[in-house]
Amino acid sequence: MSSARRALVTGGSRGIGRGIAETLARDGCDVAIFYAGEEGEGRAVLDRIESLDRRTWMRVGDVRDSRQVNEAVETLASHWGGIDILINNAGVFRDEVIWKLTDEQWREVIDVDLTGVFHFCRAVTPVMRRNGWGAVVNVSSINGLRGKFGQTNYSAAKAGVIGLTKALAREVARFNVTVNAVAPGLIETEATRSLPEDVRRQSLAEILLGRAGQVEDVAETVAFLCSDRARFITGEIIRVDGGQYI
Repeated sequence: MSSARRALVTGGSRGIGRGIAETLARDGCDVAIFYAGEEGEGRAVLDRIESLDRRTWMRVGDVRDSRQVNEAVETLASHWGGIDILINNAGVFRDEVIWKLTDEQWREVIDVDLTGVFHFCRAVTPVMRRNGWGAVVNVSSINGLRGKFGQTNYSAAKAGVIGLTKALAREVARFNVTVNAVAPGLIETEATRSLPEDVRRQSLAEILLGRAGQVEDVAETVAFLCSDRARFITGEIIRVDGGQYI
């Protein structure tokens, strides 16, 4: 039986989620990923984790579907004997000014970025309660703190994640479970590289350090929050943004 901590990362097949999964594995965790897309997309992540001599597991699914979430969590917890770390990273954005925003664009972002976090927290925290230890880290955004033009849906969802994080921290602290969030600014990923040039330029101009962040900047912060070094930190929202929020 492995004595490593057991982590589950949603949206773990690429971008920030992949970076987090691989960083946790580097730090000695067994890492499972849950993501939407083709099964082959996660194989490279699992290969990397396995190369670090860590156990892996993956499931393709939809965070919006509570039945899929519950089944995945039950299966993984039974397979590994528990889940110690939960990283809620899965997310989408469908940007549009509010008078052009469709019901579908609103619903998809809220359902993935906020309801998906709720589904996984609801499913995993009972496992952590039984084990007497856990760390939950939710990926929010500085736009959940300040709002952003063209992102009423995304900003609302990410603000909801912040409220959920603080409330859940109160509910599970007595079980030795910490709950925190990171709020990235502009991070270099496949998604942000596809932003319109004027939007990207405006975002870069806001960053005090004068450059976009890297995936590892977020991943290292998340790994810290999951470690014993952060054992007295809970209910916090940590910005990883190079000063973009200021």
